[in-house]
Amino acid sequence: MNKVLFLVLIACVSCTERKTYNDPIQFALNADSPKIQRVMQNLEAYEVQIMVTDAEGNDFRFQVNDSVYFYPASSVKFPVALLALEKVNRIPQITSRTGFSIESDSIITTIRNEVQDIFAISSNESYNRLFEFLGQDEINSQLQQKGLQPARISHRLSTDNADRLVAEEVLFLSEMKISHREPSKQNDTIQALQLQKIQKGKGFYRNDSLIQQPMDFSKKNYLPISTLHELMKRIHYPEKYDEKAQFQLTESDREFLLDVMHKTPKAQDYDEPEYYDSYVKFFLFGDSKEAIPAHIKMYNKVGYAYGYLTDCAHIVDTKNAISFTITATIHVNKNQIFNDDTYEYDEIGIPFLAELGRQVHQFYLHQKHKS
Repeated sequence: MNKVLFLVLIACVSCTERKTYNDPIQFALNADSPKIQRVMQNLEAYEVQIMVTDAEGNDFRFQVNDSVYFYPASSVKFPVALLALEKVNRIPQITSRTGFSIESDSIITTIRNEVQDIFAISSNESYNRLFEFLGQDEINSQLQQKGLQPARISHRLSTDNADRLVAEEVLFLSEMKISHREPSKQNDTIQALQLQKIQKGKGFYRNDSLIQQPMDFSKKNYLPISTLHELMKRIHYPEKYDEKAQFQLTESDREFLLDVMHKTPKAQDYDEPEYYDSYVKFFLFGDSKEAIPAHIKMYNKVGYAYGYLTDCAHIVDTKNAISFTITATIHVNKNQIFNDDTYEYDEIGIPFLAELGRQVHQFYLHQKHKS
């Protein structure tokens, strides 16, 4: 979305007198926008949850419930990327720039390369390599030690061995010599989650066959928006947390992380047409393939699979001196069948999240002009 179009959209939001709200989420959800209201008319079906935190640290919530399960999809890559960057700092022989390879993978890469691909294009392969480096047990233990709960990361993504309990050996190489060997790990058996709505839908496809029963998500990844939102806050406001709750990153790694989190794919040398600016940025611009204005920076991580769309973002508008953190999820699976690739992402889900972001941004513009 170019600068002119963005300003037009903001102006249109302002055209109508709005009831006064002190809550940015209520302001947004009461907007006279079809993209918002068609979801509001059937909230139960869409499983909407939203959190917003303003620059002063005030939190706002809508239908947030950690005990009601939703599939987090690629949003789990966010904590795994952070934990991988942190782990290399505990190993003196290596850095985030040291080359490494997985036992069954011929590619030599670096932690930084994989983190960049996670945020630039949401690479499943990059996530899976970092998953091998860490292993399920270490991921979950580290999240628990930092108080990032509830959460449970149990599997890789989009691979045949997704839930295998053995993490492969990882070799780090300096000048083609092994500088560190991360041994293979046997992880604990994954226990079934005891949550509401853990059985979903009325059917799912397995090997091209329709199984006419709810899909069981009890051993899938679990990362509720309260934990995801907290994770984003710790990256942007580390000084507000005890040292043991912070991620122990070098200043260089933190600068690198923030850089790749906000840059568009094109700015990270992904020039393919499918990697447009909002490819992995749903709030504000997800329903457009136009360029994102230079004064808007979104440090974010999205997830989408099984009809679930999630975005967690820290948004900074440098032109208007506005910043806020927003996390939301929505489910768009009208036929209640999973694995059929029939989800209303483009028709309902992404337009809702884009408009939600625009409305919350507009709320803070109003607040600024009032002060």
